[in-house]
Amino acid sequence: MNTVVPRSVKFGAAYYLEYQPSAELLERDLDLMVAAHFSVIRVGESVWSTWEPENGRFELEWLQPVLDGAHARGIDVVLGTPTYAVPPWLSHQFPEIAAETKTDQPLGWGARQEMDFTHPAYLFHAERVIRKILGRYAGDPAVIGFQVDNEPGMHLFHNRGNFRRFVADLRQQYGDVETLNREWGLVYWSHRLSDWAELWTPDQNAQPQYDLAYRRWQARCTSEFIAWQASIVADYARDDQFVTTCIQLTRPALNDVDLNSRLTAAAYNPYYRMQDSLDQTVEPKRTDLWVKTGAWGLLQLGDRGYAGRQERFLVTETNAQAIHGSYLNQPPYPGQLKQAGLALVAKGAAMIEYWHWHTLHFGAETYWGGILPHSQLPGRVYRELSELGKLLETVGDQLADYVPDADVALLYSTDSSFAMQFQPPLNIDGAPETHSYELIFDAFYRGVVDAGAQARIVHIEQALTLGADGLLAIAPTLVVPAFYIASDDALAILVEYAAKGGHLVIGIRTGYADSEARARLAVAPDVLTGPAGVWYEEFSNLDDDVPVTAATGGNLALSPGAAATRWADGLILEGATPLLEYIHPQHGRFPAAASTPHGAGRISYVGTVPNRALAADLMRAFVPQRVADAWSLPLGSPVTVTTGRVGDSRRAWFVHNWSGLPQQVTVPCSFLSLADGTKVPSGATDLDPWSVLALIDA
Repeated sequence: MNTVVPRSVKFGAAYYLEYQPSAELLERDLDLMVAAHFSVIRVGESVWSTWEPENGRFELEWLQPVLDGAHARGIDVVLGTPTYAVPPWLSHQFPEIAAETKTDQPLGWGARQEMDFTHPAYLFHAERVIRKILGRYAGDPAVIGFQVDNEPGMHLFHNRGNFRRFVADLRQQYGDVETLNREWGLVYWSHRLSDWAELWTPDQNAQPQYDLAYRRWQARCTSEFIAWQASIVADYARDDQFVTTCIQLTRPALNDVDLNSRLTAAAYNPYYRMQDSLDQTVEPKRTDLWVKTGAWGLLQLGDRGYAGRQERFLVTETNAQAIHGSYLNQPPYPGQLKQAGLALVAKGAAMIEYWHWHTLHFGAETYWGGILPHSQLPGRVYRELSELGKLLETVGDQLADYVPDADVALLYSTDSSFAMQFQPPLNIDGAPETHSYELIFDAFYRGVVDAGAQARIVHIEQALTLGADGLLAIAPTLVVPAFYIASDDALAILVEYAAKGGHLVIGIRTGYADSEARARLAVAPDVLTGPAGVWYEEFSNLDDDVPVTAATGGNLALSPGAAATRWADGLILEGATPLLEYIHPQHGRFPAAASTPHGAGRISYVGTVPNRALAADLMRAFVPQRVADAWSLPLGSPVTVTTGRVGDSRRAWFVHNWSGLPQQVTVPCSFLSLADGTKVPSGATDLDPWSVLALIDA
């Protein structure tokens, strides 16, 4: 769909007057928002039971004062559809819509997203309430866009109706059961089908080909559900109004690049740990998947946002204070809110909205801190965000055509993530590490950040469209971590990328399986073997980190503590030059990494999961020129430089100090301040703890 993204940077929060103890607080809230330089709020998407208290009885007028008050103050509104949280009357009258996460075992009610959104009864009522709301408010002058649903893809459905549609889809894809038997290898354990009716439900499935097909199907159901809502919105929306949803990347039934292709703007909810978790010099004590740790994790969330459509994106929710449950209270240190907001803008965000305006006094998210605390007295967080809002009023207008820079591209594969959740290559204390793909990908991404480079994440679906030339136009180095589910066509593009002058960096498991999750009948890594000059037939899990050293005659500079972790491919060289060697009595038989020229470029193979030190060393070697080099930052510095081109081809610079100590940097030449246009001279300058310097070429 055509893109509709705000040209400046919108700033605001989710705002739910219906959650306030009194509607009389509306005028006060909106005035406080104006004082905080708000330009947008999100409304309406969480309260279906308020829009439709009983089946067929609608109450639509309660929102109008919010829209009128916002519009009178110059605050734009994003209107949400309330379809992710069904009202009790609907679940009571139509219990058959309950989602089943095991066959014939429906979820109970009391949370959200408990329904099978493919069920016809649910879809009937969802469409009816959507059309009522949009018919009333889509034309309101305050409304600049629509958010359909909220963080979709929360459950993998085992409902009988959904399963029957899955089987029908397989019939259309494969034609007959004999083809399915052959493609899925169902001769194994006597799973050959004689009729489509014999296909088992997914509950106890142990076959990887089935699981990959099922995960793809569930993700497509999510995309089609959101596309269905978007098509309804299109009946009411103006050409200048965007249509989006808000994405939480760890949802199991989600392919975000496919979903975003059905919308006019990509929008994400990047949540991250605050306080010392943002310190680049400290290893976090706790890690989550949906709440990223480290400054590198926050930057990666920004890159994933841009990757959704390879263009500027919207942040529909992010931290205002502490997030998660009542037992995890880590509000931001002074300065971190401004840091994080500008980091997302530097990665291409065209809107920053916080969850949410006021901290709730009831409900499941009572201790998810809003901009206002429980007292509703504006405090430090409100004041700091007001300063950020004022800055973005100036900065945003200068970034209308902003495109983030990329020193290196990283290839992301949702199918490989799905497959590695089912058959993970890594373990943790002997148990399967179900998020193996993310751990491998994160190791390389963090190495990019630690090496002072900037990343652009490219989904494999996008790479197939871009081709080798398009990938080369993004970055001269392409890192491909754990591209397990890989077609021959995709692997051929990677080889062509190197042949045309790019540096292709391959990680473990790349090219090992085909598009059906079948291990390839070939010497690994199959299509890449000859061009990369390496192959392997054995691989090992590593219980302990294994130190590495530069290969004899190599010039790879290693930091103290550089080591291989978790995995070792037994690489055999056929033309490649060794880069790294294991310091180990047995694994030392094999190189840990190797490299060889190919055509006008180069292919390097990394046969392990590098630890932080090694990943940074490798990225320094593989990305020899970086935009940030002018700042002469030492390896391991807590200072990052994030840049991008603006419409007039000037470059914007965001220099962050991700630590609690002042850091001295040398400004390489004269710049202008993005905040006020004043001249910033070259020379040494101090960055305060948790601070950011926003500049633009003079």
